Amino acid sequence: MEKSKTFVKEARQELKRVNWPNRRETMRLTMIVIIMSLVTAAFLGFIDYLLTSAIKTIL
Repeated sequence: MEKSKTFVKEARQELKRVNWPNRRETMRLTMIVIIMSLVTAAFLGFIDYLLTSAIKTIL
């Protein structure tokens, strides 16, 4: 039980040291993640389409 209390106390202290991003920075980074996810999805979809077409042509 004592270890649990120590862990919670240390976790709280560590959370106070965290440098949390402000709203503007959070929005900017979120948009970057969304855009990169969409670009990656489009790229993988295109590659999937090409490979599917190639396999259909071969068969």
